Amino acid sequence: MQVIPTAIPDVVVLEPEVYGDDRGFFSESYNRNGFNAAIGREVEFVQDNHSRSARNVLRGLHYQIQQAQGKLVRVVTGDVLDVAVDLRRSSPTFGRWVSCRVSADNKRQMWVPEGFAHGFYVLSEFADFLYKTTNYYAPQHERSLLWNDPEVGVVWSEEPIAPVLSRKDREGKPLSVAEVYP
Repeated sequence: MQVIPTAIPDVVVLEPEVYGDDRGFFSESYNRNGFNAAIGREVEFVQDNHSRSARNVLRGLHYQIQQAQGKLVRVVTGDVLDVAVDLRRSSPTFGRWVSCRVSADNKRQMWVPEGFAHGFYVLSEFADFLYKTTNYYAPQHERSLLWNDPEVGVVWSEEPIAPVLSRKDREGKPLSVAEVYP
């Protein structure tokens, strides 16, 4: 597995080895020892999630203010722009974001640790998005950072977009008033 650093050191992109021939391919999508070595700490995943979204759907930017979740994300069908925003007030990268194209073709995965808001924008006709979490879903602690907060400045596309959003995501809070981590 190749580990690709991002501008925020705690967020990494993982590129698994893929073995292919005329029959198809094989790739080890997760190996606990290899993953823990890649990120430099022990992580235990407790939940796997699968979502399917249509083109132009934007999900995020989500986080849990308590029972924070680290997420290992990948796409098995389609193509997305995956985004992580640092919400750790004590971090030198507080309020900054990183992104990566994650697709069925490139087989990349992104590790989004606890303390980050996470979201993705679907670039293909649809996308099947899989992710492992380090904590259980707790709707009472779920929060949404405003997807287009100018203070954060996430660039979702080089061209203007009109994303399909849930009510929760339309009502996300800007960073200036959002609950954040210490």
